[in-house]
Amino acid sequence: MKFATSAVFFSFAGLAASASITRRNCVEAARFGALSAFPVTVSPGDTINISVNLNCAVEQFGIVPQFLDYTLEVPEASNNGSEQPIVLARRTFNISPGTNQPSDSFSTQVPRGFFVAGAPYNVVLNMVYPISGTDGSTVLVKGSTSIPININA
Repeated sequence: MKFATSAVFFSFAGLAASASITRRNCVEAARFGALSAFPVTVSPGDTINISVNLNCAVEQFGIVPQFLDYTLEVPEASNNGSEQPIVLARRTFNISPGTNQPSDSFSTQVPRGFFVAGAPYNVVLNMVYPISGTDGSTVLVKGSTSIPININA
């Protein structure tokens, strides 16, 4: 009987350890998705392909987005205050039953907006997702991730 009790204890301990190991496989930077864009050098009017893998966000961190907002932005440290974010897309996110890899991808044209030559730009994903408020009501919060991109102005 002692062996059976020990075996059960160590089985549960192993399950708990494997769950925490799985969580550690997703780096904190993947909390709001693994974002990619191609090509990484574009001009206004060019087509850009954007995708985000949300597996770590959904499966490991429990973040299920409601909206995905994609923008082109000059990082704050380089922005002189006149480079406003340019919206590429706002997408509603739904997980289909049986989805193995929650993700989002689309193609769009780089808008013919006002870009500053030589300025660094990022493709930014702002993920809007619900959490439970103090009384159990739904509260929408935002998290972001970004990747650099070159824009020929």
